[in-house]
Parts: sequence; C-alpha cells; structure tokens
Amino acid sequence: MAFDSFSALLAMGGHGAYVWSAWGLAALLLIGSAFHARAERHHLMQDLKRRQRRERHADRGEAHES
Repeated sequence: MAFDSFSALLAMGGHGAYVWSAWGLAALLLIGSAFHARAERHHLMQDLKRRQRRERHADRGEAHES
C-alpha cells in the first residue's frame, strides 16, 4: 500500500487512530510479556538456588549425625 505523504500514512484513510492504537497496544503487551517472563525466570532461579542451599545444608547435617 503506497501513501502520498507521511501524514497520509498516519491517517490511514481515517482509520489511523484505530490502527496505530492497536499496534501500540500489541507492542505494549509483547514488551510486558517479555518483562513478566524475565521476572518469573529470576524468581525461579532464586527459588532453585535457595532450595539447593537447603538441600546441601540438610546433607551436611545427615553426614554429621552418622
């Protein structure tokens, strides 16, 4: 689709507000999803490290009791 000017591209034949808001919302959702996934991964890694430390500590305690 070719447009005569940049303002015609932005106007999209009178549908620009809908088109660009839909693109903006989609971009926000994708960015939000990426940040959420990153935060979830961070929390998972913290939980796994905490669990690993707890298990190591429990293993040492069993070895001393034997």
